[in-house]
Amino acid sequence: MEEKPKCLKRRTFLKTVAGCALGAAASGIAPVWAVTSVFKDKHLQVWSCGGLAEAMMPAHRLYEERTGVTINYTGAFAAALGKSLLGSAQTEVFAGRVLDLAKKLRQAGKMVYFKPLCFTSYVLVTPKGNPGGINKIEDLAPPGVRLVLAPDASPPGGAAALAVLKKAGIFDSAMKNTVERGTCVQRVMDTLLAGKGDVSIVELRITRMAEFAGKLEVIPIPAAFFPPPPLTFTVGVMKYAKDRALADDYVSFLTSPEGQAFFEAQGFIPALSARGQELIEKLGVKDV
Repeated sequence: MEEKPKCLKRRTFLKTVAGCALGAAASGIAPVWAVTSVFKDKHLQVWSCGGLAEAMMPAHRLYEERTGVTINYTGAFAAALGKSLLGSAQTEVFAGRVLDLAKKLRQAGKMVYFKPLCFTSYVLVTPKGNPGGINKIEDLAPPGVRLVLAPDASPPGGAAALAVLKKAGIFDSAMKNTVERGTCVQRVMDTLLAGKGDVSIVELRITRMAEFAGKLEVIPIPAAFFPPPPLTFTVGVMKYAKDRALADDYVSFLTSPEGQAFFEAQGFIPALSARGQELIEKLGVKDV
């Protein structure tokens, strides 16, 4: 049996969004996470980009416990899943990365609707003790810094880190300091853990993975340097949902305070959070 991971910030997050639940109660609408519904189908097929897996799996375990429904889950490369879904592939719910993909699925008539799910953010990571003395993004520019990157990693992993360097105005100098140009973001983390590099740029969610959590120093990067396209994750009901009520309930759970806490725990910015609401407006994360 899989153990449910501890959500260290879950209580704090739930407190900040409790108003959503109170508002629903005041209007006479019971929060979906407080209701046990009877669905005509007991199975739900869910696909998502692989980056969401660490948050989706514990969320699924709770949903299954609450409803008795079995979630048949697949997490894989978002672009490949999106291409398949725009073709002949079918699933009932899809949680994908990049807003344009959700809009394309809607415009193609494949997706009934989508909602904002969460957002990612980028950070600097260094070995414990920060031997390179890295405090800010500009510290990647001076000669002698050992920068580790994965420019050839599956999109948007590698390309996003390069975009951060460009937006910070240090691309050329930082690339001269690159001692490893890999093909896998997680292997970059292994290089840092081995002390073979001073710093890298990764998504905050990577630092929350079990194999890396607490083992590296994490330094924030100003949001002004983030590339917009990879920031957004959405979740939507597909036209192939066999039990629409079940699919709707599942999406409502993921976007409820309780469901969103799993994403916060794994390093994402929940759509329900104050910062998430700002990003929804800034990036135009609206259904078409």
